[in-house]
Amino acid sequence: MAKAVALASALCILAIATFANAHHDFNVEGDVYCDPCRVQFETELARRLVDSCEEGAVREVGLGALNEIPSQHQLMMEGRSANVRLECRHADTKAVTYSLDGVTGPNGQYSLPVVGDHGDEICEVSVVKSPSDDCNEPLGDKSRVVLASNDGMHSGFRFANAIGFQTKTALPQCGPVLFNMGVVVGSQ
Repeated sequence: MAKAVALASALCILAIATFANAHHDFNVEGDVYCDPCRVQFETELARRLVDSCEEGAVREVGLGALNEIPSQHQLMMEGRSANVRLECRHADTKAVTYSLDGVTGPNGQYSLPVVGDHGDEICEVSVVKSPSDDCNEPLGDKSRVVLASNDGMHSGFRFANAIGFQTKTALPQCGPVLFNMGVVVGSQ
C-alpha cells in the first residue's frame, strides 16, 4: 500500500512539474502607420503603411479591388512591406534574449509568432524599415508587450500599440485637423 501511495504521489508531482514548465507560444499583432503631421500619434490623416503602388506612393487600406491586393509573401519578396522587430531583453542585464523580425501584410498589420514564455523579460516591438520613400523616418516609439503565461490573460494573442514612421515635412492639412482635436502645435 505504501508503494502505491508513493507511486501516486510521484506521478502527481511529475504531472504538476510538467504543467508548470509547459511550453507557451504567443502571437503578437499590431499596425504600422505613417504620420503625415509629425505629431507622433495617429490623426485622421494618418494611414497604415501598406505596399507601394509606385515609387513614393502608398496604397491606403480599402482602395482597389480585393483581388489586386498582393499577398504578404509577395510584399516581403518585393520589399514593399514595413519591417518590424520584436526584441526581448533581460530585465537586469538588458541583454537581448529573444529577437524576431517580421513584415506587414497588405492591410498594414503584422503578426509575429513568438515561441516560449518571456515573463522575466522586457519585450518590445519597433519599426525597422518603411516601404515608403516619403514616410520613412521612424517615430522612435516602441510598443511593449507582455509575453507571460501567468499575467491573467488566457489567450495567446497579444496586441501591440501602433508603431510607425513620419514624413519629412507636415502636410498643410494638419493644422486644421490638429486644431479640431484641440492640439496646439508650435512651428516645426
